[in-house]
Amino acid sequence: MNAVHTKKWFVIKTRSRAEKKTVERLDLLGFTSYLPLQTTIKQWSDRKKKVKLPLIPGIAFVFCFETELISLYDIPGVHSILRFLNNYAVVREEEIKNIKLLLKDSIDLSDEDFETIIEGELIEVTHGPLKGIIATSIEHQRNYRLIIQFESIGRQFVVHVPRSQVRKVKDKIA
Repeated sequence: MNAVHTKKWFVIKTRSRAEKKTVERLDLLGFTSYLPLQTTIKQWSDRKKKVKLPLIPGIAFVFCFETELISLYDIPGVHSILRFLNNYAVVREEEIKNIKLLLKDSIDLSDEDFETIIEGELIEVTHGPLKGIIATSIEHQRNYRLIIQFESIGRQFVVHVPRSQVRKVKDKIA
């Protein structure tokens, strides 16, 4: 099957602070879209409130055929479609899955003795909500900080994972 006739994840840039409304409109029009949201606490002078904010401000993902992309410009809130080397930027399914894993509930720490992992080594998360992610480690006190990179959109995220939930990657990944 021709690559143009296959649905893929594309990156859309939204107007400032219009991510949620834009994704709502995409969904209403029958597109499959994804807006990664993270819960954070906002502090005002009189109260605190949990709010969901976009993980990557101004960015949402849409799963569609490349031929449908031009019609996205008619949707209020869509500013542009991300391009890379004169082609539309495509996000791999694994990267969408990794973003979803990143945003799952927090992980509890466990105090046990585990293999020593050196800064910069590739490690795999073996348990918990981030299971399956392979990332670069940064050793940090009682847990590990992992750098998870999404090449197709040029972003990196740092997450904390307990030592009990990681292991060294024995084989190099192609």
